[in-house]
Amino acid sequence: QVQLVESGGGLVQPGGSLRLSCAASGSIFSISTMGWYRQAPGKQRELVAAITHNGATNYADSVKGRFTISNDNAKNTVYLQMNSLKPEDTGVYYCNRLFPGLLSWGQGTQVIVST
Repeated sequence: QVQLVESGGGLVQPGGSLRLSCAASGSIFSISTMGWYRQAPGKQRELVAAITHNGATNYADSVKGRFTISNDNAKNTVYLQMNSLKPEDTGVYYCNRLFPGLLSWGQGTQVIVST
């Protein structure tokens, strides 16, 4: 069973940046579409960014132009570079596999955007 471990969250002021990392325990990225999800307080988990095994990306409108998803297949790691952060970006961020199917959820990493 592949395990996913997210890291890199923290407290940041509006306009700041963070880089999240998601490490997988197995070599899955070369055949998978991976995504970053966000769960804001009191809201459902939503997909904010995705990347296919060959590097094609897609973003939610709310983060387009500010977030960048990337992967390093050799390190079994997917990243989310978050710039120009806004208070509404606050939440717990998770990664998971969209295709060929979801894996067990990791613990996530918390992002708080506040003054």
